Amino acid sequence: MPEFSANKDRFDPYKNFKFRVKVNGQYVAGVSKVGGLKRSTEVISHREGGDPSSQRHSPGQTKYDPITLERGVTHDTLFEDWANRVWNYRNAQAGADSRTKEMGLKNFRQDVIIDVFNEAGQKAISYKVYRCWVSEYQALPELDSNGNAIAIQSIQLQNEGWERDTAVTEPTEEEITP
Repeated sequence: MPEFSANKDRFDPYKNFKFRVKVNGQYVAGVSKVGGLKRSTEVISHREGGDPSSQRHSPGQTKYDPITLERGVTHDTLFEDWANRVWNYRNAQAGADSRTKEMGLKNFRQDVIIDVFNEAGQKAISYKVYRCWVSEYQALPELDSNGNAIAIQSIQLQNEGWERDTAVTEPTEEEITP
């Protein structure tokens, strides 16, 4: 069976640098790195009383690892605003006022879409990541006056699962003639 159904002559897998990330239906500006999508299912081992020599294994609970998004520091406050929905320093400092809350539970969970594109810029694969919320936020990296790098900010997203969007199918790649 060929690896690609619509492009039988394609041999190379998709590259890891052609992607975009959507939060709340809008593409996030400047995302330069997305952590991998990983899930693991615990193994429940058990043994029957009359069979002392071997164990049996059954699937247990499934866990979805957090996903990290990184991007260059800009004036776009999406990461900061999202992180502040979970915990807000300014509100915590005013904690003596019982009406002030540290958490803004409205909209702190967001669905995220990760789109992967082929070399021609056509959407090839898409994953939906469900009920994400920011568990870790880095506003600024370590700053170094002797350095020569881009300042990167990051968020770590806890999530409740992901799945491939089967509505996104393999695009037909056109032949480019010189």
